[in-house]
Amino acid sequence: MERRPENSNVIASSKPHGGPGGVARAAAGLALGAATAGAELVLLAAAALLTAYSLAFSRGRRTVPTVVADGAQLLTELERRRLRMFHGEDRAVQYGPLKALAYLVLRVPVGLLGGVILLLIAYGSAAGARLALGWWVTGDYLDGIPPAWWIVLYTAIVGIVLLFLAVQGLVGVVALEKSVARRCLGPSPLEEYERRIAQLSVTRAEVVDAVDDERRRIERDLHDGVQQRLVALGMLIGRARRAGDHEKASELLKQAHEESQRALADLREVTWRVYPAALDGEGLRAALETVAERSAVPVAIEYDVPGRPPHAVETAAYFVVCEAVTNAAKHSGAARVRVAVEGSATMIGVRIEDDGAGGADPAGGGLAGLARRVAAQDGTFTVDSPRGGPTVITAELPCG
Repeated sequence: MERRPENSNVIASSKPHGGPGGVARAAAGLALGAATAGAELVLLAAAALLTAYSLAFSRGRRTVPTVVADGAQLLTELERRRLRMFHGEDRAVQYGPLKALAYLVLRVPVGLLGGVILLLIAYGSAAGARLALGWWVTGDYLDGIPPAWWIVLYTAIVGIVLLFLAVQGLVGVVALEKSVARRCLGPSPLEEYERRIAQLSVTRAEVVDAVDDERRRIERDLHDGVQQRLVALGMLIGRARRAGDHEKASELLKQAHEESQRALADLREVTWRVYPAALDGEGLRAALETVAERSAVPVAIEYDVPGRPPHAVETAAYFVVCEAVTNAAKHSGAARVRVAVEGSATMIGVRIEDDGAGGADPAGGGLAGLARRVAAQDGTFTVDSPRGGPTVITAELPCG
């Protein structure tokens, strides 16, 4: 029986549970972990015998029996579900039979330790309840003499201290459970470095592509807008110079003046789309309000970000909103757009929703450019645009 190849299991992260309900959930998870540790101990004992037998008759080949590999991966998957359900530990992992066995070897004593601490807490709580019941309810005193007040106080303080230490022990066991799972099942530091290097290489290439796309867009805006108006302006001025009639020359100059105003307006539009001055001076909120004022469809903005985010994060968030609102006005037929920007000291979340026809293509030029811009900040970018709408664009930008 040959050793099976390593497989890959990848899951997104989740938040840990908190509050009193979270404490009870964690305790239940540790109790279940103590029970599974017993089953895993039996598996490891059987695995040691089966593996020794396999090695003895494998003619020098290093093998892991199929039943051992299947059992180890099954129990490891059960442990991962327990960690996700009770301890909020759910992150990307990659493991095969050998990693699963190594995880169970380290995990069994941790699970048994958690069970021992839970038993001590249960025993101490029962003893304390029995003592309090005997002192204050049934009158079952030692030698028939009620305890002095200082004995009661001393006993209560010792009991609280011991309970605190036991609870801290449970907290430590939970942390140790998570650490063992990350160390044994997660990618190695070298694999993490390699993944990060590959990600940075891709991001760098995407940033270069995004810059090139932005330059092409600026060139297109200048060519189709400002340049055409300047050509028309020059032609009008030339015709006015050649006109022999004063009234005709005056009319042509008037048209030239109007054309110059339109060219100036187009130039301001291009400049504003390249980079808004309000973003540097007044911040992201003021820049987004300018986007809402200039939009062809009504835009409602909800902004809840304490302080000012880093400049690069503000810029990325601004362009995500600006491009999404522009796309909604041009292509979706939306009647309204809702923009929500929320954040903390570590993360900024942007959500743009319109009531248009949907069907937006995430691989399209504008949205793909936004995805690259967000990726350059180590953020996440998603587009949900079913046919018939609504279109929801979200971006999460870390502030670190």
